[in-house]
Amino acid sequence: METLHKNTQKEIGQFVAEDFRTAAVFSKYKIDFCCRGNRSVEEVCETNNIDSNMLLEELEAITNSNTGQNIDYRSWPLDLLVDYIEKKHHRYVEEKIPVLRQFLDKLCKVHGGRHPELFKINELFTASAGELAAHMKKEELVLFPFVKKLVKAKLQNGVVEAPHFGTVVNPITLMMKEHDNEGVRFREIAALTDNYTPPADACNTYKVTYAMLDEFEKDLHLHIHLENNILFPQATKLEKQFN
Repeated sequence: METLHKNTQKEIGQFVAEDFRTAAVFSKYKIDFCCRGNRSVEEVCETNNIDSNMLLEELEAITNSNTGQNIDYRSWPLDLLVDYIEKKHHRYVEEKIPVLRQFLDKLCKVHGGRHPELFKINELFTASAGELAAHMKKEELVLFPFVKKLVKAKLQNGVVEAPHFGTVVNPITLMMKEHDNEGVRFREIAALTDNYTPPADACNTYKVTYAMLDEFEKDLHLHIHLENNILFPQATKLEKQFN
């Protein structure tokens, strides 16, 4: 129990960075591990009225289990992690947004009279779609290329010219703020959909849309986690080596 007690001061983002399987435990207790991963276990347990020993025992059971494949993203070179985020998560967002917008528009027309919350869900998702598109472009055109320059300079013992944005901390701070905004928006969507539970009179399109929204949020959580808890801290640390 002594180990468990020590871990009450450990940040939840650190748990997930070490073993992504722990994300399922935090999600179960409605704890935001991606945007708000810098809080300690003790803090989130006090805020959410959760027994910290019970939570830590569940986390320990996951981390001590060898079942399932656990990818150690922290061991990846940063340029590989950047490419992975762009090709897996950015592409996922780009592919799913048009489909979800089409389905939500249809639901509003067909079911909006009986389920007026659909209009708010559609409004929130449409806003998220626009913000995410702009956000990902900023990463792809500004932040990610600079991270790759840092990696290349480190490998070749080269130098890095100061970027126009001053330091990598500046775009990272902006990206994290935008991550927070999306976290808030999707918490509202989850609340409006009763955690993506379709109503009793839901047609197949209704059920598919809610399932897709649920999957979209889970992908976004992993996407933000990889950036906030792994890529951004490591990029900041790497840049300091050239100062």
